[in-house]
Amino acid sequence: MAQTVLGFATSHGPQLRMSPDKWGLLREKDIHDPRFDYQALLDRNLPGIEEEITPEKFIERYEACQKALQVLKNTVAEIRPDAIVVIGDDQHEQFMEDNMPMFSIYYGNELPIRERQGPGRDAALQKAWASGAREWRDAQDPINESSQPGYPALAKHIIKHFVSQNIDISVTNKLREDIGAGHAFAFLYRQILPEGNVPIIPFMVNCFYPPNQPTVGRCYDVGKELRNAIDSWDSDARIAIMASGGLSHFIIDEEIDRKTLAALASKDANTLRTISDERLILGTTEIRNWVTLGGAMEDKTMDLIDYQPCYRTLAGTGCAMAFATWS
Repeated sequence: MAQTVLGFATSHGPQLRMSPDKWGLLREKDIHDPRFDYQALLDRNLPGIEEEITPEKFIERYEACQKALQVLKNTVAEIRPDAIVVIGDDQHEQFMEDNMPMFSIYYGNELPIRERQGPGRDAALQKAWASGAREWRDAQDPINESSQPGYPALAKHIIKHFVSQNIDISVTNKLREDIGAGHAFAFLYRQILPEGNVPIIPFMVNCFYPPNQPTVGRCYDVGKELRNAIDSWDSDARIAIMASGGLSHFIIDEEIDRKTLAALASKDANTLRTISDERLILGTTEIRNWVTLGGAMEDKTMDLIDYQPCYRTLAGTGCAMAFATWS
Protein backbone atom coordinates (compact mmCIF):
# COMPACT_ATOMS: atom_id res chain seq x y z
CA MET A 1 0.00 0.00 0.00
CA ALA A 2 1.01 3.62 -0.42
CA GLN A 3 2.79 5.24 2.49
CA THR A 4 2.26 8.75 3.85
CA VAL A 5 5.81 9.80 4.65
CA LEU A 6 5.50 13.50 5.49
CA GLY A 7 3.08 16.24 6.40
CA PHE A 8 4.05 19.89 6.18
CA ALA A 9 2.40 23.28 6.22
CA THR A 10 3.45 26.76 5.25
CA SER A 11 2.03 30.22 4.88
CA HIS A 12 2.17 31.69 1.39
CA GLY A 13 1.65 35.44 1.94
CA PRO A 14 3.22 38.01 -0.41
CA GLN A 15 5.68 39.18 2.26
CA LEU A 16 7.54 35.91 1.74
CA ARG A 17 8.30 36.95 -1.83
CA MET A 18 9.15 40.60 -1.14
CA SER A 19 12.37 41.93 0.34
CA PRO A 20 11.60 43.56 3.71
CA ASP A 21 12.42 47.04 2.41
CA LYS A 22 9.37 46.66 0.12
CA TRP A 23 6.88 45.62 2.81
CA GLY A 24 5.80 49.22 3.25
CA LEU A 25 4.23 49.09 -0.21
CA LEU A 26 1.53 46.85 1.22
CA ARG A 27 0.32 49.71 3.40
CA GLU A 28 -1.29 51.39 0.40
CA LYS A 29 -2.98 48.13 -0.54
CA ASP A 30 -4.35 47.75 2.99
CA ILE A 31 -5.62 51.32 3.17
CA HIS A 32 -7.70 50.82 0.03
CA ASP A 33 -8.63 47.16 0.50
CA PRO A 34 -12.45 47.06 0.32
CA ARG A 35 -12.69 43.93 2.43
CA PHE A 36 -12.09 45.69 5.76
CA ASP A 37 -12.28 49.13 7.41
CA TYR A 38 -8.67 50.26 7.70
CA GLN A 39 -9.48 53.37 9.72
CA ALA A 40 -11.49 51.38 12.28
CA LEU A 41 -8.54 49.02 12.66
CA LEU A 42 -6.19 51.97 13.07
CA ASP A 43 -8.40 53.42 15.80
CA ARG A 44 -7.77 50.35 17.99
CA ASN A 45 -4.35 51.79 18.90
CA LEU A 46 -2.77 48.38 19.38
CA PRO A 47 -0.19 48.43 22.20
CA GLY A 48 3.38 47.93 21.02
CA ILE A 49 2.49 48.03 17.34
CA GLU A 50 5.06 50.76 16.65
CA GLU A 51 7.87 48.33 17.47
CA GLU A 52 6.43 45.80 15.04
CA ILE A 53 6.67 47.96 11.92
CA THR A 54 10.25 49.20 12.05
CA PRO A 55 12.70 48.39 9.23
CA GLU A 56 14.71 46.32 11.69
CA LYS A 57 11.69 44.25 12.71
CA PHE A 58 10.74 43.72 9.06
CA ILE A 59 14.22 42.33 8.38
CA GLU A 60 14.10 40.12 11.48
CA ARG A 61 10.73 38.64 10.56
CA TYR A 62 11.65 38.18 6.89
CA GLU A 63 14.90 36.40 7.65
CA ALA A 64 13.19 34.08 10.14
CA CYS A 65 10.57 33.16 7.52
CA GLN A 66 13.18 32.49 4.87
CA LYS A 67 15.09 30.27 7.28
CA ALA A 68 11.90 28.30 7.99
CA LEU A 69 11.17 27.92 4.29
CA GLN A 70 14.67 26.57 3.79
CA VAL A 71 14.02 23.97 6.49
CA LEU A 72 10.91 22.86 4.61
CA LYS A 73 12.78 22.80 1.33
CA ASN A 74 15.54 20.67 2.84
CA THR A 75 13.03 18.32 4.48
CA VAL A 76 11.11 17.67 1.27
CA ALA A 77 14.38 17.15 -0.60
CA GLU A 78 15.53 14.65 2.02
CA ILE A 79 12.26 12.70 2.14
CA ARG A 80 11.85 12.74 -1.66
CA PRO A 81 8.15 11.88 -1.86
CA ASP A 82 6.78 10.50 -5.12
CA ALA A 83 3.92 13.02 -5.04
CA ILE A 84 2.45 15.71 -2.81
CA VAL A 85 -1.24 16.24 -2.10
CA VAL A 86 -1.57 20.00 -1.56
CA ILE A 87 -4.49 21.24 0.55
CA GLY A 88 -5.20 24.81 -0.49
CA ASP A 89 -7.95 27.24 -1.42
CA ASP A 90 -9.04 28.63 -4.74
CA GLN A 91 -9.59 32.40 -4.72
CA HIS A 92 -11.66 32.97 -7.84
CA GLU A 93 -8.90 31.41 -9.90
CA GLN A 94 -10.83 28.39 -11.14
CA PHE A 95 -14.23 28.75 -9.46
CA MET A 96 -16.75 31.58 -9.11
CA GLU A 97 -20.08 31.88 -7.33
CA ASP A 98 -21.90 30.27 -10.24
CA ASN A 99 -20.08 27.04 -9.33
CA MET A 100 -18.30 27.04 -5.96
CA PRO A 101 -17.53 23.54 -4.66
CA MET A 102 -16.86 22.99 -0.98
CA PHE A 103 -14.10 20.48 -1.76
CA SER A 104 -12.60 19.72 -5.17
CA ILE A 105 -9.79 17.52 -6.46
CA TYR A 106 -7.79 18.11 -9.63
CA TYR A 107 -7.01 14.87 -11.46
CA GLY A 108 -5.50 16.21 -14.67
CA ASN A 109 -2.18 15.23 -16.17
CA GLU A 110 -0.45 18.62 -16.06
CA LEU A 111 -0.48 21.82 -14.04
CA PRO A 112 0.48 25.05 -15.80
CA ILE A 113 2.36 27.36 -13.41
CA ARG A 114 1.82 31.01 -14.22
CA GLU A 115 2.80 34.26 -12.57
CA ARG A 116 -0.29 35.59 -10.79
CA GLN A 117 -1.49 38.61 -12.73
CA GLY A 118 -3.74 41.11 -11.02
CA PRO A 119 -6.61 40.41 -8.62
CA GLY A 120 -8.35 37.84 -10.80
CA ARG A 121 -12.05 38.21 -11.45
CA ASP A 122 -13.00 39.79 -8.11
CA ALA A 123 -14.40 43.29 -8.76
CA ALA A 124 -13.69 44.54 -5.23
CA LEU A 125 -10.04 43.58 -5.45
CA GLN A 126 -9.78 45.13 -8.89
CA LYS A 127 -10.69 48.42 -7.21
CA ALA A 128 -7.87 48.00 -4.70
CA TRP A 129 -5.52 47.15 -7.55
CA ALA A 130 -6.45 50.41 -9.27
CA SER A 131 -5.54 52.23 -6.04
CA GLY A 132 -1.89 51.28 -6.28
CA ALA A 133 -1.67 47.57 -5.52
CA ARG A 134 0.19 46.94 -8.77
CA GLU A 135 3.29 48.48 -7.23
CA TRP A 136 3.54 45.87 -4.49
CA ARG A 137 2.65 43.08 -6.88
CA ASP A 138 5.55 44.10 -9.08
CA ALA A 139 7.84 44.14 -6.03
CA GLN A 140 7.46 40.39 -5.52
CA ASP A 141 10.09 37.98 -6.78
CA PRO A 142 9.13 36.64 -10.22
CA ILE A 143 8.77 32.94 -10.93
CA ASN A 144 9.64 30.87 -13.94
CA GLU A 145 6.48 29.80 -15.72
CA SER A 146 6.36 26.10 -16.43
CA SER A 147 4.18 23.04 -16.80
CA GLN A 148 4.35 20.56 -13.94
CA PRO A 149 2.99 17.00 -13.76
CA GLY A 150 -0.21 16.05 -12.02
CA TYR A 151 -0.70 12.64 -10.42
CA PRO A 152 -4.01 11.38 -11.81
CA ALA A 153 -3.70 7.77 -10.67
CA LEU A 154 -3.73 8.68 -6.99
CA ALA A 155 -6.17 11.56 -7.52
CA LYS A 156 -8.71 9.20 -9.07
CA HIS A 157 -8.21 6.72 -6.25
CA ILE A 158 -8.91 9.44 -3.67
CA ILE A 159 -12.05 10.43 -5.58
CA LYS A 160 -13.32 6.85 -5.69
CA HIS A 161 -12.54 6.39 -2.00
CA PHE A 162 -14.48 9.52 -1.07
CA VAL A 163 -17.45 8.37 -3.12
CA SER A 164 -17.37 5.00 -1.39
CA GLN A 165 -17.42 6.78 1.98
CA ASN A 166 -20.38 8.97 0.97
CA ILE A 167 -18.28 12.15 0.93
CA ASP A 168 -19.46 14.54 -1.76
CA ILE A 169 -16.47 15.70 -3.78
CA SER A 170 -16.23 17.93 -6.83
CA VAL A 171 -13.65 17.05 -9.48
CA THR A 172 -11.94 18.75 -12.39
CA ASN A 173 -9.29 17.74 -14.89
CA LYS A 174 -8.78 21.18 -16.42
CA LEU A 175 -7.32 24.44 -15.14
CA ARG A 176 -7.73 27.85 -16.72
CA GLU A 177 -4.77 28.16 -19.09
CA ASP A 178 -4.34 31.89 -18.46
CA ILE A 179 -4.36 31.40 -14.67
CA GLY A 180 -2.83 27.97 -14.29
CA ALA A 181 -2.67 26.34 -10.88
CA GLY A 182 -4.03 28.59 -8.14
CA HIS A 183 -1.55 30.54 -6.02
CA ALA A 184 -1.95 28.17 -3.06
CA PHE A 185 -0.59 25.35 -5.22
CA ALA A 186 1.88 27.24 -7.40
CA PHE A 187 3.54 28.45 -4.19
CA LEU A 188 5.06 25.02 -3.72
CA TYR A 189 7.03 25.45 -6.95
CA ARG A 190 7.93 29.02 -6.13
CA GLN A 191 9.41 28.46 -2.68
CA ILE A 192 9.83 24.76 -1.87
CA LEU A 193 10.36 22.99 -5.21
CA PRO A 194 11.79 25.54 -7.65
CA GLU A 195 13.23 22.69 -9.69
CA GLY A 196 9.71 21.27 -10.07
CA ASN A 197 10.62 17.62 -9.74
CA VAL A 198 7.64 16.30 -7.73
CA PRO A 199 4.06 16.00 -9.09
CA ILE A 200 1.19 17.33 -7.02
CA ILE A 201 -2.54 16.81 -6.54
CA PRO A 202 -4.41 20.04 -5.74
CA PHE A 203 -7.05 19.42 -3.08
CA MET A 204 -9.15 22.58 -3.04
CA VAL A 205 -11.09 23.73 0.02
CA ASN A 206 -13.57 26.60 -0.19
CA CYS A 207 -12.07 28.61 2.65
CA PHE A 208 -13.23 32.05 1.51
CA TYR A 209 -16.66 32.17 -0.04
CA PRO A 210 -20.05 31.79 1.69
CA PRO A 211 -22.56 30.29 1.82
CA ASN A 212 -20.91 26.86 1.58
CA GLN A 213 -17.64 27.20 3.48
CA PRO A 214 -17.01 23.96 5.37
CA THR A 215 -16.90 24.03 9.15
CA VAL A 216 -13.54 23.34 10.72
CA GLY A 217 -15.00 20.12 12.10
CA ARG A 218 -15.88 19.03 8.59
CA CYS A 219 -12.37 19.90 7.42
CA TYR A 220 -10.84 17.78 10.16
CA ASP A 221 -12.99 14.77 9.25
CA VAL A 222 -12.31 15.15 5.52
CA GLY A 223 -8.59 15.30 6.31
CA LYS A 224 -8.84 11.99 8.17
CA GLU A 225 -10.57 10.41 5.18
CA LEU A 226 -7.98 11.88 2.80
CA ARG A 227 -5.30 10.06 4.75
CA ASN A 228 -7.32 6.84 4.72
CA ALA A 229 -7.65 7.16 0.96
CA ILE A 230 -3.92 7.59 0.43
CA ASP A 231 -2.98 4.74 2.75
CA SER A 232 -5.45 2.39 1.05
CA TRP A 233 -3.99 2.90 -2.42
CA ASP A 234 -2.50 -0.29 -3.85
CA SER A 235 0.90 1.17 -4.68
CA ASP A 236 4.38 1.43 -3.23
CA ALA A 237 4.32 5.24 -3.70
CA ARG A 238 5.58 7.50 -0.91
CA ILE A 239 3.22 10.45 -0.50
CA ALA A 240 3.45 13.78 1.33
CA ILE A 241 0.53 16.01 2.30
CA MET A 242 0.92 19.78 2.45
CA ALA A 243 -1.31 22.58 3.77
CA SER A 244 -0.84 25.91 2.00
CA GLY A 245 -1.85 29.29 3.39
CA GLY A 246 -2.64 31.02 6.67
CA LEU A 247 -2.29 31.83 9.34
CA SER A 248 -4.26 34.97 10.29
CA HIS A 249 -4.38 37.73 7.69
CA PHE A 250 -5.02 40.38 6.51
CA ILE A 251 -5.83 41.33 10.09
CA ILE A 252 -3.40 39.51 12.34
CA ASP A 253 -5.02 37.58 15.21
CA GLU A 254 -2.24 36.04 17.27
CA GLU A 255 -4.68 34.50 19.74
CA ILE A 256 -6.44 32.30 17.18
CA ASP A 257 -3.10 31.45 15.55
CA ARG A 258 -1.50 30.28 18.77
CA LYS A 259 -4.63 28.40 19.82
CA THR A 260 -4.64 26.53 16.49
CA LEU A 261 -0.93 25.74 16.58
CA ALA A 262 -1.13 24.52 20.19
CA ALA A 263 -4.06 22.24 19.36
CA LEU A 264 -2.23 20.82 16.34
CA ALA A 265 0.89 20.20 18.41
CA SER A 266 -1.04 18.47 21.21
CA LYS A 267 -3.33 16.53 18.83
CA ASP A 268 -6.33 18.21 20.45
CA ALA A 269 -8.96 17.21 17.93
CA ASN A 270 -11.82 18.65 19.98
CA THR A 271 -10.30 22.14 19.97
CA LEU A 272 -9.50 21.95 16.28
CA ARG A 273 -13.00 20.78 15.42
CA THR A 274 -14.61 23.59 17.42
CA ILE A 275 -12.59 26.63 16.36
CA SER A 276 -15.15 29.42 15.98
CA ASP A 277 -15.99 30.00 12.33
CA GLU A 278 -16.70 33.62 13.29
CA ARG A 279 -13.00 34.10 14.02
CA LEU A 280 -12.06 32.82 10.57
CA ILE A 281 -12.41 36.01 8.57
CA LEU A 282 -10.63 37.22 5.44
CA GLY A 283 -7.41 35.25 4.88
CA THR A 284 -7.58 33.76 8.37
CA THR A 285 -10.05 31.31 6.82
CA GLU A 286 -7.02 29.43 5.47
CA ILE A 287 -6.63 27.96 8.95
CA ARG A 288 -9.13 25.44 7.56
CA ASN A 289 -6.30 24.04 5.40
CA TRP A 290 -4.13 23.47 8.48
CA VAL A 291 -7.02 21.79 10.31
CA THR A 292 -7.61 19.51 7.32
CA LEU A 293 -3.95 18.50 7.44
CA GLY A 294 -4.24 18.05 11.21
CA GLY A 295 -6.98 15.50 10.62
CA ALA A 296 -4.87 13.71 8.03
CA MET A 297 -1.84 13.57 10.31
CA GLU A 298 -3.52 13.01 13.67
CA ASP A 299 -1.32 9.96 14.35
CA LYS A 300 1.87 11.94 13.65
CA THR A 301 3.76 14.49 15.72
CA MET A 302 3.87 18.12 14.63
CA ASP A 303 7.14 20.03 14.79
CA LEU A 304 6.54 23.79 14.69
CA ILE A 305 9.47 25.27 12.82
CA ASP A 306 8.49 28.88 13.42
CA TYR A 307 5.64 31.34 13.88
CA GLN A 308 6.15 34.95 12.83
CA PRO A 309 3.35 37.55 13.04
CA CYS A 310 4.50 39.78 10.19
CA TYR A 311 2.75 43.07 10.87
CA ARG A 312 3.11 45.78 8.25
CA THR A 313 0.95 48.73 9.42
CA LEU A 314 -0.10 50.58 12.58
CA ALA A 315 -3.58 49.14 12.02
CA GLY A 316 -2.29 45.63 12.75
CA THR A 317 -2.64 44.39 9.21
CA GLY A 318 -0.21 41.90 7.79
CA CYS A 319 0.19 38.13 7.56
CA ALA A 320 1.05 35.81 10.42
CA MET A 321 3.39 33.20 8.97
CA ALA A 322 3.78 29.67 10.28
CA PHE A 323 5.79 26.66 9.17
CA ALA A 324 5.55 23.09 10.45
CA THR A 325 6.16 19.44 9.67
CA TRP A 326 4.50 16.19 10.80
CA SER A 327 6.37 12.91 11.07
